[in-house]
Amino acid sequence: MTESAESAESAEPVASVSSGAGAVRVVIVDDHAMFRRGVHAELVGVGVGRVEVVGEAADVDEAVRVIKETGPVVVLLDVHLPGGGGVEVMRRAPSIDGRPLYLALSVSDAAEDVIGTIRGGARGYVTKTITGPELVDAIERVATGDAVFSPRLAGFVLDAFAGTIAVADVDEDLDRLSEREREVMRLIARGYAYKEVAKELFISIKTVETHMSSVLRKLQLSSRHELTRWATDRRLL
Repeated sequence: MTESAESAESAEPVASVSSGAGAVRVVIVDDHAMFRRGVHAELVGVGVGRVEVVGEAADVDEAVRVIKETGPVVVLLDVHLPGGGGVEVMRRAPSIDGRPLYLALSVSDAAEDVIGTIRGGARGYVTKTITGPELVDAIERVATGDAVFSPRLAGFVLDAFAGTIAVADVDEDLDRLSEREREVMRLIARGYAYKEVAKELFISIKTVETHMSSVLRKLQLSSRHELTRWATDRRLL
């Protein structure tokens, strides 16, 4: 399946996880159908009686509709989505009387994504390297009012609100890149091979090459080495 076709694919109706009365109702929002299915399978496998998947969505409009229709307690929310991103979902479907609560689940661990999402209203932010049992724990903690972060991300938030990270400056540097180009840029800068990036983002190797060429051109860089140094200087890795 091509990237564009997969991104545009509507989320299919989902069967709820068998659960008890105390299970946390969850909606999964991500534009990659394969990733949604993987998360759903993990929650079914390790979250029986603890979480109940009541819906899925692939873009902002669909997410807002599904959230309003299903009334979840926790929304697992990707940062980068067609139609405006995770922050737009939170703006259009805000928490009312404490529901829903948003837990960001993203491939990105860049400071400006983490901080921007928390400022937008999320109660936590974890990366897609999280295990199934860890994700169930994170969902339950958010549902009880805790703030949950992957270990290294908590420092970003503390630094930002202490004024030691100039988020506006970071955003300005990245404005010329699309959301997908940012994802490719970060993985390449960390040393991922094109094949690994393609697998991580559910896109083709050719698409990775195209995005990489565009990133280097827009940033006026000539090599992966220069890109890594550029990203490191801006604390994007």
